[in-house]
Order: sequence, then structure tokens, then C-alpha cells
Amino acid sequence: MRRSRAPLLVAALTVVSLLTAGALTACQPAGLRGGETPAASAGTTDPRIFPDAEVGPLVTALPQRSVAAPPPMRLAHGLLPPTNRWFSGLVFGAGPQPVFPLPLSFGLTAGGFAFGLPSVTATAKTISGGYDPAVTVDASSASAEVTAYDDVSTTVTLHSPGGAAIGHVTIAEGSPLVSFTADADTTLTTSAGFSGAAGPAVATVGGTDYALVAPAGALDRTGRSIALHPGQAAVWFPVPRGASAARVAGAISGPLLGVGTGYADGGGTATTRLSYRAAGGSTVFGALPAQRTARSGADCSLGTYSTIYGAMTVCSGDTLEWSVPAVTPAGALDLGGIDAATKTAIVGQLRTDSATVGPLPSDTYFGGKALFRLANLLAIARQLGEDRIADGLRTRLATALAEWAQPARCASAPARCFVYDPAMRGVVGLTASFGSDQFNDHHFHYGYFLYAAGALATDDPSAVRRLAPVMNLLAADLATSGRSSYFPERRTFDPYTGHSWASGYSPFADGNNQESSSEAVNAWNGLALWATASSQPALAREAEWMLSAEAAAARALWTDADTSAFAGYAHSIVSLNWGGKRDYATWFSADPNAILGIQLIPMGPVSGYLRTSGSRIGQNLAEAAPSGYAVQFGDYLLMYRALQGPAGLAAARAAARSLPDSAIDDADSRTYLLAWLAAVH
Repeated sequence: MRRSRAPLLVAALTVVSLLTAGALTACQPAGLRGGETPAASAGTTDPRIFPDAEVGPLVTALPQRSVAAPPPMRLAHGLLPPTNRWFSGLVFGAGPQPVFPLPLSFGLTAGGFAFGLPSVTATAKTISGGYDPAVTVDASSASAEVTAYDDVSTTVTLHSPGGAAIGHVTIAEGSPLVSFTADADTTLTTSAGFSGAAGPAVATVGGTDYALVAPAGALDRTGRSIALHPGQAAVWFPVPRGASAARVAGAISGPLLGVGTGYADGGGTATTRLSYRAAGGSTVFGALPAQRTARSGADCSLGTYSTIYGAMTVCSGDTLEWSVPAVTPAGALDLGGIDAATKTAIVGQLRTDSATVGPLPSDTYFGGKALFRLANLLAIARQLGEDRIADGLRTRLATALAEWAQPARCASAPARCFVYDPAMRGVVGLTASFGSDQFNDHHFHYGYFLYAAGALATDDPSAVRRLAPVMNLLAADLATSGRSSYFPERRTFDPYTGHSWASGYSPFADGNNQESSSEAVNAWNGLALWATASSQPALAREAEWMLSAEAAAARALWTDADTSAFAGYAHSIVSLNWGGKRDYATWFSADPNAILGIQLIPMGPVSGYLRTSGSRIGQNLAEAAPSGYAVQFGDYLLMYRALQGPAGLAAARAAARSLPDSAIDDADSRTYLLAWLAAVH
């Protein structure tokens, strides 16, 4: 929505999210058997980051109030509101929205639920795989609510008109299964007729075969009515291309229960491990193109599904694991090798820019960007030995951050402060912007604050004590790990997709979305810098994992997206990724320079992750800046061009001298632009 690294090596995967549930058993060949309803919230083991005992006093010190009225919620009592999730549309708003647990689409209906495999199509500006309710399942329910969730899965319980639980359905990203477990004697009615004398029953809808695995005798002769006793389960799935329904069904031991998340780093990579837990132990899951580097010995010969992100390969087993290149957090440019003339030019511009810092904006987005700008000027001044200028910038940055870091300031001030929303369980800054009071874009906004705080603490370690109460709350809002009474786990980050979701409530028929992949990367870089400066190694490790994953996703799904399989799509990048579609568009401008520029902002010291082939950068820039760089985000486009190779770097350095001030973003400065270009090798 709009909108030097500490050595941290983990020898083994650290499990950070496990959905606590009662043991469920498989009952074969009589059918699938469920058991207890999954527990109401996700429990975790080590590491716990921001546990209640640590964060509770910090929360209490903030004024407590909802800046925006909380939305209606379909959420079980005791669960923390799951904003910024792929499934948030099921929870928030007057009515539920469709969601996209790829490869499926899923929605709640008046009496139950519906699901289907989306048909993927493309136009010049959009790759679509929208909601397709091919199979509707009626349970005669009157209401539904989310009763459990973890990083990757969610469980929805259906209730009778009297409020009793009828049964619960579990879906997960990467799982082709829709798993319903009865909580009472229940008869389900399906819109499609399922039949088959041997193996799972199958129905063909819209050219796609859907399979049903149910207890023996549960499906009646019409193929549309399924009778279940308490604890029994029915599981549906679309049959993959290149596999049979029987083969896939044979790999499923019981209904899906939840998904655990683990991560590790070392050897120049960051690894994500997702453990799909099913009754009986075995299940199937799908790997997207970016997840094919490793699969922990899983059998991945069960065919494929088409998705808006490319072909999903279907695997059997219980673990999906893959690695991406590790990205080292960075809070300063490498200016050690610049020549005297370049240094003189940068210092001259630094004197101008440091003398023209006016009042900083009061909202959390533009105010955060202004802090980021000051932090980079400070780092450059210190690196170049301009200590008098650096000391002045440090004072300005410290004064500005001190205003935001007063825990009780919002009790009397209308802006530049934070409150805790006790209804939505999160920190909201005043003045809110771009819907941040509805939990939009928190990682975009707070990443700038954490970066600035990390920069100040690096220059002045005594600042940690003054800033820590509020900065740790911003970090906790984004990166709490483990069971918490105050914050959901990793509010915006999705380990399956490897990227964040920016909309708080996700009130869209196309699912959740994220536009600025680069500001998401900036968030985890800022978090890592603050964690290191404030001596929080577990937080730093988590931040570095998210940084590496988000950077890999930014390249694979945004700036370097492979769209060759989507005939008709006419652009070299994707700028707005949703659960159910991908767009060449932004929330704020149709200009090509903005469409690419929002994937580059703020081109921090960590932005070398954007480096790719010179031809690909040239292709992206040819569309974004056909008439030159005197456009919005022209500064970032020039920095991006510098990653193209020697010719691109030389051209960018030459163009930077005459770039108009109007083309320099408010998170940037001409000083930083010149220094960034000087630091590129």
C-alpha cells in the first residue's frame, strides 16, 4: 500500500513459529480424521523477541488510544488482530474479502466457503488470477471467524445460528488443500458433484478437476452431500497438471493443521524453512519458482499449478526449504577510495545541504524520510572528516529523534509522537499518513526511523538509552517473535512469499498488496542497524533474514520479474504485487518514472542488492526515463543506472551535476546522490 555487519551465524534452523494444536490422527482407509480445533494463537520457541515482560512496561508508558475507529472483525476472542496478512481480508471489514492461499483462491459465503484454482490471464499492464469460487461448500453456517493463524496458515471456524461450532477449515499459502474438520455432526453440501469408484472422488468444474478425500461412506450417491461426525475431516484439492488425483491423495495423511517457520543464515545465504503440519504427518505443498533451490528431500514430482507468479511445483512431504543470497545490513557508504576532486565536490555540496535543513515534517512517512536524509548527511560528514558539520548534523538529528522518542508526548502533543492502539494491538504515530492509523505501511514508515536511530547510535552510543523505549516499540510493532499480548508476530512479513504486505486491513477483492519493495528492504535494513547498535543480537538475526528474503523477492517479483510466461504483459517490471494479480501501476502516479522509482526509493547504502545485468537495468530505464532524468525520482533512477556497469556509472555521474533540484526526493540530498555515485565500483 502507499503507499559493518555483526557476525551472526546460526548452525541450525531456529524454529520461530509453531501453531500449537492437539494431536490429530489419520484414519485410513476409512477416511481422514481431524480432532481438536487448532489452538487459538501461534506459540513459539526460542528465540523470543520482545516478550511481554520486556515490552509491557514500554507499551504502558505510551498513551493508549485508537487513532482510527477499529473495523468490524471476524476474529475469535483472545487473538491479536492479524493486520497486514495475506488473509487479513477474511478478518476485517463489514464483509469478508476473497484471499489467495496460492495456488488457490478462497472466500467465505453466506453458509460456508468457496474455493477454486484461478485462471491466469494477462493484459499489457496486469497479470490476473482472481477469485474463482469453482466449488462452494455449504455448511448451513450463520457466521464465521478466524480462530487460529500463524505466519503462513489460517483456520476459520463456522458457527450455527445458535453460535455453536459446526467445524473449522484450514488453508495455507503453498498448500493446495482446503481442509474441513467437523466439530459437530455436520452435513456439507457442495455445488459440484463428486464421483469415483476408486480413489478420491473427482468433480470437473470449468475444465479443472477437483478431488475430494473423505471418510468411507461420508459422500452420498449424489456426490454433493458429505456427512461428517465430530473429528472427521474432508479435504479438497485441485488436481495438478501432470499428476493424478489418486497419487496426490496418497500423499495426504490428514487435514492440514498449520505451518511452522524457521530461518537460518551462514555461508553467504539466508534460509527459510516452512514445516507443513498435517494430521498423520504427511501432506503436499507447492514451491514457486523462487523457492526451488532446495526442498529438504521432498518428492516434487506431483505436477504443477499455474499461478500469477509462475508455475508452482507440487511436492509431497512436510518441509519446504530454500535459500537466497545474504544481504549485509549497511548504514554508511564506502567512501574510502574516492579521489581528492570528488571529495571536494561532495564536501562543497555537504556544506550547502547541511545549512539548508528546515523544519522537519510532522507525519510518520515524510517525517521519517527527513530523518533518513539527516542520518545519511551525518554519516557522510563523519566519513569525510568534516567533524564540525557532522557534530551539527548529529545535534539536529538527536533533537528531532528526541521529540519522537518521548513516550508520553502524545498525551499533550498532536504530532511527532506515538500512541499504542489497544484495540488493534500496535503502535501508531501522529500525524498518521497513507492510512498508517489503519496499519498501512508501518514497515515503510518505521524503517526510516529505525535507520536514523541506528545511525545516531553508531555516531553517539549514549543515544541508545534515550531512544530505546520508543524505538524498541517501533521494532516490536514490526518484528515481535513469539507469543505476545501486545503485538502480532512479524506484522508485515510473509515468509512464504519472502516479502511483506502493506495494507493493514486488506479491503480488496484481489487480496493484500505491496507496492514499494525497496522501502520494505529499507525497513529490515533499518531494523538490523538499530538492533546491532542497541545490542540485540536475536533481533539483528531476524532482521537480516527478513532483509535478505525481501531483497531477493524485490528482484524476483518486482524489478527483475520474469514475466515471459504471461503473453500480453508488455513491461519489464511489476510494480504492485497482490495476492490475486500483478500490476504495472502505482497508488499515486501513472508515470513510468514513478512506477520504477517507487521500487528504488530511498537507495540506501544497502541498495546494491538491486544490481543485475546491465541489459536488464537498461531495459527498465528505457521505459522509465526515455526523455532523461529531470523527473520525479530522477535521482534514484540515476543511482540505479550507476549499477549498469562502467558506462552507466559514468553517464550517471555526468548527469547528476545538472539534475534539477525538483528531481531529488525528500529522503535524498544532492550530497548523498554524489556520494552514492562516488561509492559505486
